[in-house]
Amino acid sequence: MQKITLKIFAALLLLNLSGCGYNKFQSLDEESKASWSEVLNQYQRRADLVPNLVNVVKGYAEHEKDVLTQVADARSKVGSMQVNAEVLNDPELFAKFQAAQAQMSSALSRLMAVSENYPNLKADQGFRDLQAQLEGTENRITVARNRYIETIKGYNVAVRSFPENLTAMMFGYKTKPSFAVENEKAISVAPTVSFGDKK
Repeated sequence: MQKITLKIFAALLLLNLSGCGYNKFQSLDEESKASWSEVLNQYQRRADLVPNLVNVVKGYAEHEKDVLTQVADARSKVGSMQVNAEVLNDPELFAKFQAAQAQMSSALSRLMAVSENYPNLKADQGFRDLQAQLEGTENRITVARNRYIETIKGYNVAVRSFPENLTAMMFGYKTKPSFAVENEKAISVAPTVSFGDKK
């Protein structure tokens, strides 16, 4: 009788393992890594635009050295961070990454504000091309971040929901950090990078 009970228990356990959520976690983890890669890709695209942007601005507004230095320093800080998918498992490193990107956004916003004082710069075709690329990149960053936030939301809900949370505990799956927003209104509006003449 005891052997039959053990066999029934083992059979039920095997049936339950198929629905325990392990495969779901594998899928969600891969989705989170893929969406994170896209976030990194778009931030890298922005960082790659910065040297050309700074050089064009420098040609017209060289005495704005403080702003140019802030942009260069922010880009250097972003570039010095070794960022990969493991950042998703380290909330402290994730927060540092987010702070560095926020510093870059702030420095670029100051640079754009300064450029308003230089009509010849605003009329420069190279600058206008860079402005269009930067605006497109900022939009792509917003889209990539939103996708990442949604992906991580699904992952974190699975980690916290019963009975999947049992599987998460058994296999060491923990919640992953998402983008924290200090100022929701400020982050929901892409930086203004319009250089057209104001009438």
